[in-house]
This record gives sequence, structure tokens and C-alpha cells, in this order.
Amino acid sequence: MVSSAGIRLLSLALSVPGLLQFAPEVLANSDPEIQQVRYQHPQEHIQPPDQSLFEDYRQWLQSEIEARNVPGAAMIVVTPHSFVDLRTWGVRNVQDGTPLTPDTVFRIASVSKTFAGTVGAQLVAHNLLDWDEPLINLLPDYRLGDKPEYGSQISLRHVLSHSTGLMPHAYSNLLDAGQDYRKIQTMLHEIPAVCAPGRCYGYQNVVFSLVADVIENSLGTDYDSFVEENIFAPLGMTGASMGLDGYKDNPAASSPHQAVRAKQWRVSTLNPAYYSVGPASGVNATILDMGRWAQAHLGGYPDVLPPEMLEVLHAPVVETPSGSYFNRWPRVQKAWYGLGWRVMDYAGKRIIHHGGGVRGYRSEMVLVPELNIGLVVLFNAETPLANEVVPRFLDHVLSLEAL
Repeated sequence: MVSSAGIRLLSLALSVPGLLQFAPEVLANSDPEIQQVRYQHPQEHIQPPDQSLFEDYRQWLQSEIEARNVPGAAMIVVTPHSFVDLRTWGVRNVQDGTPLTPDTVFRIASVSKTFAGTVGAQLVAHNLLDWDEPLINLLPDYRLGDKPEYGSQISLRHVLSHSTGLMPHAYSNLLDAGQDYRKIQTMLHEIPAVCAPGRCYGYQNVVFSLVADVIENSLGTDYDSFVEENIFAPLGMTGASMGLDGYKDNPAASSPHQAVRAKQWRVSTLNPAYYSVGPASGVNATILDMGRWAQAHLGGYPDVLPPEMLEVLHAPVVETPSGSYFNRWPRVQKAWYGLGWRVMDYAGKRIIHHGGGVRGYRSEMVLVPELNIGLVVLFNAETPLANEVVPRFLDHVLSLEAL
């Protein structure tokens, strides 16, 4: 039972859907690089969640952004029915100095995988396929890996949980070099199999994107259109898009940045190859869009993501070994991959997480379903600060509970 007054305020808001209605007006406070949300409170006799609950975390994040001279960042804290706190810092582009706002678009990189997991769950929910049906039944012209006896067993569950048994990060080096997925696709049969499907974890970008091939072959539509029509539209993610054109054609898109030396940044080039693996890294979104996405995965949009679907998506599938930045967070007790999501036990709390990084961008998202709270932080820069934002937030939330 959550004991702190602060968390009880959050719980109170959950009992009144729509208690906090986000309005599009954005007010600049005393710092012109920081934007503050104006909230409407239709039921004034109900105490809304208190933004001051996250003041210490917010001040820490702002101080780190300033100390490291990060070009731009956006943060949102949500409950299933409320935007509790929203901030933006810095600029979209260090060359022209355009301020970053809640409507600024970022590449969210591998956080795109959380959308692919939901796509798979939607297909299963509508009886269009089964989690454990071998993909070769749906993609008969494909050979997956160099061991047919293993490749013939690979299912959608294996792909979305990175448990195909194929060599980790297969052909990601070709994506890094700018090679398109359609060219890499012809070499899938050459990927070494290192274990039987379902037996070991091996993170993928290219193999993960077989989800798009399944959509195209089974439904006769492209993956990007499926996401836009079945996720973005029903959730009201009006600033979100898929693919390179969605990024290039949006005047609100931020620019990618890479460090040139300590605390100095330059606008970097864009690697379009990672857009060719749409399920792995093809989503563009604003911080407001990602707030809605976090709310949906906290149960705030049951018509789109019903509770039984969330239960499947957030369940552990395969244990992840130590070595990645999230496994090194001091209070992580155990970590798995679910279906498009990382699942962890953090200081006794089950959390749902994913991070992302692609040339010039970093993104982090975490949910604490037991406490009905979530965080998204987006950067238009390759900053190591991204590695710290989630554990710091979790420690802050847990400290509130302990009060």
C-alpha cells in the first residue's frame, strides 16, 4: 500500500478520469528555454496531482542538462489519465537557436520497438496470427539463420522478445553503414544461430523488423500505415509519424546532434537506413505523443490497449544478461525482455522500460504500473545523461512512497 501523501494525490487523480486536461497553451516561465504546461481543472474541489512532487527530480535533470550543455530535451511525467508534469529545455537546432517546445518532433529510436510489440498483440487479438506460429508459415520464401531446424521454429513471440536464437545485433553494422533493410533481407539465411529459439536472448534490429514483413504479407498493407491507423490515430498522437518522410516533411522536427568536444555540439547527419527497419527504430514523435503512449501502457486507453493485452506485452519472456547500461543500474535485481519492452525488478518494484539511441538522438521511457506513474525523456543529442534519467526517477518515486 502506497503511504506517501504525494503518491496518494496521484491515486486520487486516477479515480477521476480527465481530472487534468492538458491544454495546448504553453507558458514560458522565467527561463526562456523552459516551457511550462497550463492545466485546466474542471473539478476544482478535487486536488490534482501536485507538480511539486517531482520538483527535486526536475531540478536535477535541468541542472544536468545545463552542466552538460545538452542542445535540447523534453520530459513528461504521467498517470493513466493525467499529464502530471511537462518540461522542455534548449533548442531544436544549435545553428538557428529555435526553441524546443512540446510540439517538437524527435526520433525515438529503439523505443519504436514498444510499438512493434503492440502491433503483434493487435494481430493476435484479432486472430490474424498466433504468437507461437512459425514465421515460415507466413513468410514461406524466407530462411531465417544458418540452421534450418532452428529457423523453422522462429515465431512472432521469439522475434518480439529477441529470443530467436540468432546472433545478436545481426547486420546492425550494415545499418550503421547506411545499407537499407531490403538489401540486407536477402542475407537473413546467413545469420549464425547460437541457440534454439526461446533459449537465449540476443538483441536485434534487422531480425526484429520481420514484423513489418509479416504485416505486408498477411494483410497486404505496409507496416508504417498499420501503426499510423491502429495506434497513432486512436490514441490521438497527432504529432507522431513513421519513416524518413514523416521526419523530413515535418517543420517541427528537431535536428540530431553529436558532441565535437566537451560541452560543444554540432548538427549531425541523419542515417536513413534505420528508418528502413521501421519496427526497430522508425517512429518520430513529440513528448506529448509519448505521454499518451505512456498513458496507454498504464491502462489509460483500454479501448486501444485493453488490460489483457498489456498483461501479455509486459510479461517477462527471456532473461537478459548483465552488461547493458540498464543492467548496471545499482538497484536492478533481475531483468528480462518481454514483447517489445524490457521488464525489470527494481528495488522490489516491477518496472517496464525501453531506451533508444540512433545517430544524434537518445530516448528513455519507464513505467511503474503498481504506482500508476510513468516517465519519458527525449534528447536531440547523443548524451550519456540518458543513461541516468530512469534510475534517478525511480529512486525519487520510491523515496516518495517511503515518506
